[in-house]
Amino acid sequence: MKTVVGSLIVALPSLCAVAAPADYPNRPIRFIVPLTAGAGSDTTARAVAQKLGDNLGHQVVVDNRPGASGNIGLELAAKSPPDGYTIVLVSASNTVNPALYKKPPFDLVRDFAAVSQMTAQPYCLTVHVSVPAKTIRELIDVARAKPNTLTYGSSGSGGLSHLAGALFAQLAKIEWIHVPYKGGAAGINDLLGGQINSQFTTIIGTVQHVKAGRLRWLAISTAQRSRAIPDVATIAESGVPGFDVGGWYGVLAPAKTPPAIVTLLSREIVNALKSPEVGERFAADGSEPLGRTPDDFTAYIKSELAKWARVVKKTGIKAE
Repeated sequence: MKTVVGSLIVALPSLCAVAAPADYPNRPIRFIVPLTAGAGSDTTARAVAQKLGDNLGHQVVVDNRPGASGNIGLELAAKSPPDGYTIVLVSASNTVNPALYKKPPFDLVRDFAAVSQMTAQPYCLTVHVSVPAKTIRELIDVARAKPNTLTYGSSGSGGLSHLAGALFAQLAKIEWIHVPYKGGAAGINDLLGGQINSQFTTIIGTVQHVKAGRLRWLAISTAQRSRAIPDVATIAESGVPGFDVGGWYGVLAPAKTPPAIVTLLSREIVNALKSPEVGERFAADGSEPLGRTPDDFTAYIKSELAKWARVVKKTGIKAE
């Protein structure tokens, strides 16, 4: 997957005509992570927080506030003073939630200032080796020949892997059966046992099983190939143009945070992403360091919100 870190380092200084206050930061910055400690999101945030703190000269303290699909931590951040001393982790799943819940407690665009997208992480459309398909085109042919016989697992109804399967069905014009689990690992267990045919999985979650010949990757879900597995084609290039789904993590600040501070934070996050230590941490699970500018990240969030709203409306998907 192509990264854009280098170009952003050049572009960021020109975004801000007014410099951040000379004494900023003069105390620790709180980095709210709206998910549990030890999760992939948490380790991603902590890797960046440590390097960001080094770059800024003040500690960046991770504050885990899980609950309500991330809404508790994000709402806390939205209501925090817009002074540059509170930032929050946002994920791809948070752009799905507004389409699933009637009265979300905040608006991702109105109530926040986008700082930077940190990572992108592809899913693999993974099948049990008993499935008579070695390519996306062959899988589509199997599904069309026998509608509603192939199954795909997910980490839960309304989750990103569920919506990935629904979007794939829309674009590929197939009908298959969704099987929700309480977490992606439970689905992988049944995939290994052949109880389900397929699932959108992470690279790290299935790489050993693929190497052992128990599972097969057909393609990755993002628009560009992954540097971790460059020989695996994308779904879009394999016969389903327009398909682009991936996990990602980014950073937001409360709305009305001074633009100069947002730009400074964005620049230093990009610098943190360039460090070998952070790069190694991301490479371990197939993540790609990105580093979008605030304007680019805002546009990307808007596009993700619109995409998932369309998918949810067309499919009638409900949250658990």
